[in-house]
Amino acid sequence: MARKMKTMDGNQAAAHVSYAYTEVAAIYPITPSSVMPEHIDEWATEGRENIFGQTVQVTEMQSEAGAAGAVHGSLAAGALTTTFTASQGLLLMIPNLYKVAGEQLPGVFNVSARAIASHALSIFGDHSDVYACRQTGAAMLCEGSVQEVMDLTAVAHCAALEGKIPFINFFDGFRTSHEIQKIEAWDYEDLKDMVNMDAIDAFRAHALNPNHPCHRGSAQNPDIFFQAREACNPYYDALPGIVQNYMDKVNAKIGTDYKLFNYYGAEDAERVIVAMGSACDTIEETIDYLLAAGEKVGVVKVRLYRPFCAEALINAIPETVKTISVLDRTKEPGALGEPLYLDVVAALKGSKFDAVPVFSGRYGLGSKDTTPAQIVAVFNNTEKQKFTIGIEDDVTNLSLDAGAPLVTTPEGTINCKFWGLGADGTVGANKNSIKIIGDNTDMYAQAYFDYDSKKSGGVTMSHLRFGKKPIKSTYLIRQANFVACHNPSYIDKYNMVQELVDGGTFLLNCPWDAEGLDKHLPGQVKAFIANHGIKFYTIDGIKIGKEIGLGGRINTVLQSAFFKLAAIIPEEEAIDLMKKAAKATYGRKGDKIVQMNYDAIDAGAKQVVEITVPESWKDADDEGLTTPHVNEKGKREIVDFVKNIQAKVNAQEGNSLPVSAFKDYVDGSTPSGTSAYEKRGIAVDIPMWKPENCIQCNRCAYVCPHAVIRPVALTEEEAAKVPEGFQTIDMVGMPNMKFAITVSAYDCTGCGSCANVCPGKKGEKALVMENMEANAGVQEYFDFGREIPVKPEVVTKFKETTVKGSQFKQPLLEFSGACAGCGETPYAKLITQLFGERMYIANATGCSSIWGNSSPSTPYTVTPEGKGPAWCNSLFEDNAEFGYGMLLAQNTIRERMKGHVEKLAENAGNEDVKAAAQDYLDTFASGATNGTATDKLVAALEACGCDSEDKAELLKHKDFLAKKSQWIFGGDGWAYDIGFGGVDHVLASGQDINIMVFDTEVYSNTGGQSSKATKTGATAQFAAGGKETKKKDLAGIAMSYGYVYVAQIAMGADYNQTVKAIAEAEAYPGPSLIIAYAPCINHGIKKGMSKAQTEEQLAVECGYWNNFRFNPAAEGAKFTLDSKEPKQDEYQAFLDGEVRYNALKRANPEKAEKLFAKNEKEAMERYAYLKKLVTLYGEE
Repeated sequence: MARKMKTMDGNQAAAHVSYAYTEVAAIYPITPSSVMPEHIDEWATEGRENIFGQTVQVTEMQSEAGAAGAVHGSLAAGALTTTFTASQGLLLMIPNLYKVAGEQLPGVFNVSARAIASHALSIFGDHSDVYACRQTGAAMLCEGSVQEVMDLTAVAHCAALEGKIPFINFFDGFRTSHEIQKIEAWDYEDLKDMVNMDAIDAFRAHALNPNHPCHRGSAQNPDIFFQAREACNPYYDALPGIVQNYMDKVNAKIGTDYKLFNYYGAEDAERVIVAMGSACDTIEETIDYLLAAGEKVGVVKVRLYRPFCAEALINAIPETVKTISVLDRTKEPGALGEPLYLDVVAALKGSKFDAVPVFSGRYGLGSKDTTPAQIVAVFNNTEKQKFTIGIEDDVTNLSLDAGAPLVTTPEGTINCKFWGLGADGTVGANKNSIKIIGDNTDMYAQAYFDYDSKKSGGVTMSHLRFGKKPIKSTYLIRQANFVACHNPSYIDKYNMVQELVDGGTFLLNCPWDAEGLDKHLPGQVKAFIANHGIKFYTIDGIKIGKEIGLGGRINTVLQSAFFKLAAIIPEEEAIDLMKKAAKATYGRKGDKIVQMNYDAIDAGAKQVVEITVPESWKDADDEGLTTPHVNEKGKREIVDFVKNIQAKVNAQEGNSLPVSAFKDYVDGSTPSGTSAYEKRGIAVDIPMWKPENCIQCNRCAYVCPHAVIRPVALTEEEAAKVPEGFQTIDMVGMPNMKFAITVSAYDCTGCGSCANVCPGKKGEKALVMENMEANAGVQEYFDFGREIPVKPEVVTKFKETTVKGSQFKQPLLEFSGACAGCGETPYAKLITQLFGERMYIANATGCSSIWGNSSPSTPYTVTPEGKGPAWCNSLFEDNAEFGYGMLLAQNTIRERMKGHVEKLAENAGNEDVKAAAQDYLDTFASGATNGTATDKLVAALEACGCDSEDKAELLKHKDFLAKKSQWIFGGDGWAYDIGFGGVDHVLASGQDINIMVFDTEVYSNTGGQSSKATKTGATAQFAAGGKETKKKDLAGIAMSYGYVYVAQIAMGADYNQTVKAIAEAEAYPGPSLIIAYAPCINHGIKKGMSKAQTEEQLAVECGYWNNFRFNPAAEGAKFTLDSKEPKQDEYQAFLDGEVRYNALKRANPEKAEKLFAKNEKEAMERYAYLKKLVTLYGEE
């Protein structure tokens, strides 16, 4: 059957095929594989049928280990079962992979191969994870392109059934999983025709069944285990032939030539590369270029990696070969070579190629770009037996010099590059654009998206190629025909126009007229435009977005401008296709949003302005790139990191950093407080303080997600030295002191949360959002305010455990990469203000770890004395245990030190030492007071002039003496699901430890998948049809222990209760759990994220969320219900205000009505239950 051309990415291609052969999918989200099961869930919800005429049963588990267990069980019981994973998730599946392989069960594990966290996390692609599974007994099949994923995933499923061996079906994370290509898609009739139905019948007949029972999974002793293990050998010997047989079936259907190892290149090649994955396409493209120049080169593409068939490899290599270079996309420290290299060497030993030199190369770790020039360097290498490409290794000198970049893309390929701001919609619009081009023209199309790991507000680069010939360029665009800059602040930060070919087109989104352009464009940009015949256009997308009501989501405006300028499709047709795409993309958000995007598309096409380039620009001077000023007075380690690492990474020049730049950061440690040096300047509008309307409540600072708003208390002397224009007012309650609100203009994200909560005076706000560019000068006021020391007397006066008083303390979390309006960071920031000087933080992987430490930005910072949160991320699943381990270390060391202090308290000759020692012991268990006692003890010991072993030990370990505040941070996906066992164990321990859960009710970091915190009726990834079960009562489970402090908080609903609960939890001498409601961009709040605090208020008022505190140490009533009686008549309106709920009303009104009624009923029952707890835990 003829296949249809469709435009999709690798994840969709794998999902398309797997759906056909799958009855049960047991899943768990992890980047970059989550998109596969999301497709499966969506198709099942829509009613798509697999080859058995059924929809797939999709089940989300609590972890990857759980998903693998469910896969094992489902296969054992006779259902064809699939899962999708990557990286750490695949490693959690390893124990079950052994079992599934050992029991000869034909499961398929689709893997978008990704780096494994080591010294740092990387969400990007390499082969570290799949190589870690090569010993499990699973077969391993690799695809190198989106088309290959479509073609060969069928082979994995069919061969698994016939061969009775599970398959890891893998392709490169991001480079293939997220690359969009125009490909030929299978029809399910063809897929059904290829599978061996007898093998399916045999599989079912062999399944566990009470009608013909057997025992499986026994315990064997030394007498027979070895022999039984060897009995599987014939199946592995037969599997390569089975795989080739199914490849031949594919070849017969679609005219391909798939083999276990495919050779591409000169028949008489002398230099051959062996590789697998997406780099093979780049190698092929480079070979075409070199063959045209008369070079004798080729590549062997590995498809079946396990079982490794030496005979097939040898048959693929040309007899003329003189050197072989094996490329591995992983690093195995301490090994003689990487895995593929070792396999190749072993396979060639004793063969006709025994004497051919084999070189071992590493490339592409963490999605490092692999270019044609690097491949040429590999072919030319004859000196380095072990080498790396793509980096400069000036430490062990393994790297090959790639030389000048090469242009090897097929002639006629059009290259386009778009620079966007994270969360402005640029990436989404470009995904639509490439699908419009691919599906509505006869051109081939490719899209790839390159971005940092900031939650939003980071740089995104979209790389689009299209042309008449197939596109194999699996690397980033360096020479473009079209470049668009969607954020005007980038124009002097990055080299963008310099990537244009002569006569190319440059589109700049900005509000500037000709005069403004002359003022703002750097000289080198002007000169390049003028001297290279660049066609220059502008559009004021922000103005259009504001007028239409889209705010900063200007993607469709600029998409329309692109189609107008690129002229790939006639303008009217392009507008119609864009509108259809907008309807498909935004339909679930409602007709109003769809219409706004229609209006944006119309405006984008009409409001593009062509700029006449002045002759004078040709001679403009090179002004260099603008980088944030680095204050040399800062701590040396921070300044060095900022200058040597951060500045280059933020300028998109991180690829140029040599290995030696990281010699001081080998273990992944980086200095705290570097985010303060970024000064990204990404806000369109910033809050401006109107002192005449200010009541000095400090709410603005309290709720600010990025700590860019600071109240400053100044003495008369300090107030006399303020910069010109710096406004102050008399401070309420503190005679002879002045008060000011300062705003860091260049760190603000412009969310408007501050202005939203400002009470102001007589209806007039004290904070008003105004244009950033016009008011950037207020940065000077903020910088001055930062130098003003915290006033202990002010904090004491207003109490640090109050809303107002807490904000006079330095926030030790600032300027993170969190989304504008983030609901999580205000809580974390407040905790650092209360306890940051003595905090340890164990942070679960997720949103809070990404905004908490996304290289090269470290937003947790230090006091002027150098103290601050000691932060570390281990993994996702183990965070509670990781934090508990930190506490065990502290307790063990402190107990030993306590013994020395006890001796001093009893025997010290110096009375000051003796008194200080006793004070230390008296406060030993109190975090609030033990720090001061420790300082006194250390001072007394240093001053006493006495010598003793106890003194020496205590001074040697003085940093460990004071009681610290141990915190464990994470989201609901961690606390309710994958990490729940650890959370439960730590709470049960009775130890003095604090757990903070940022409850967004979805897996925010991986794209909004359902968790056990998701409420009934909410739509989410893996719950496309609305979640049908109610939210897990994590607080109730914790309270059942009786000795755990438990609180639920929502800052916007009760500012005072939030700080009170946090203070009580930390003071409680045992385990504490705080669950904080955190609105998230995944909720789709109609009002926008500027109203996140209002959304928290509405959630509590209607009864959707409840605030309460359970304090086992309280005198009298131990349970306090801080929420008032719900306004039940507002409940459904609250649900309707968020897309995660109202989308279901549009998709399935009847189901929505039923589930929303159930959601409301559950909420009212919960409030009634909480009222009973008030009675149950009342005064004794």
